[in-house]
Amino acid sequence: MIKRSAKVAIHPQALQHNLQQARKAAPDSNVLAVIKANAYGHGAVETAGILYPFTDGFAVSCIPEAIELRDAQIDLPLTVLQGPQQDEHLRIAFHHRLRLVLHDPSQLSLLENFSGIPDKPLDVSIKLDTGMHRIGFDPADASWLYEKLSKHPLVNKDTLQFMTHLSCADDLDNTYSMQQIQRFKSATASFQCQTSIANSAGILGWPSSHADWIRPGIMLYGSSPFIDNLQKNSAEKHNLQAAMTFSAPLIAIHTLKKGDAIGYGASWRCPRDMLVGVVACGYADGYPRHAEQDTPLWLNGKEAPLLGRVSMDMIVIDLTGFNSVDLGQIARIGDMVECWGENLSIDRIARHAETISYELLCNAGSLAKTHD
Repeated sequence: MIKRSAKVAIHPQALQHNLQQARKAAPDSNVLAVIKANAYGHGAVETAGILYPFTDGFAVSCIPEAIELRDAQIDLPLTVLQGPQQDEHLRIAFHHRLRLVLHDPSQLSLLENFSGIPDKPLDVSIKLDTGMHRIGFDPADASWLYEKLSKHPLVNKDTLQFMTHLSCADDLDNTYSMQQIQRFKSATASFQCQTSIANSAGILGWPSSHADWIRPGIMLYGSSPFIDNLQKNSAEKHNLQAAMTFSAPLIAIHTLKKGDAIGYGASWRCPRDMLVGVVACGYADGYPRHAEQDTPLWLNGKEAPLLGRVSMDMIVIDLTGFNSVDLGQIARIGDMVECWGENLSIDRIARHAETISYELLCNAGSLAKTHD
């Protein structure tokens, strides 16, 4: 891997702490920790190892993500949320003891036409589309699907499961989540099988969604799943801790005159004589290119606002006030600047960049990582 100046530090204790918050919110549910997309940039294998003693299983997006974990000797139950797309995926699932989510008729055809003779039946989850309208079967087909799959010779009827996904759970004022929950429960009430509904927002905000299995995702990584995540439903209010700190070194300090332009396009000019610093990170490292003026960064116990446009490898920050020896607020070449993490909420940075924390975490995931 190409090494860059910007670094990511992963905090194992924060990951474990956040998972325990999911358990506290839904004490009667099993936990399926979602570590798809390289554990939201935190490293799937490493995160699985950190959470291994505290979870009941893991969820990934696709077959290759599951193989990576099995190759790393992660032997807890693994659920593949996208299910199989080809016959070979079924072979891999049988071999590696994967749970496959079935959400499309084409996957039923794959199962019907499978020519292998596995030594054990397959664990299957049936995805119902209760209102997300992305993937899933019509809830009206639940009885037919249950009847078909519970009698299928390749399916383990004792572990058959129904699941759905909430589309608006991040908005606690939106009643659509209750409609989805009720639709799901109505469709599955007569079956003797386990169920799963709740994502992170469901876990923290919609207790009736908890069911047999919860699926914490973004909350594991220290971000609030709610749209009002900077105030009453902030990560801090839900006792979530930052699992990633993204930082980069200060590589230049200089004084600019009033009226001097900063960055590409000369779109920002100094309103006064200013001390500024250059930080060795940019959009190539996962820092959001569209971060707005005054997006905060953290240096030696003090916020330092962003100045001008984000470049590929560098950003400029305002060092006004970094002259107090007594307070330790001194800027030096080589000092590490926090872009987000333990001192700056990633939700706050995402808001300044008009995006969501998920994107920022995933984009920074390619950087070299350390574990504290």
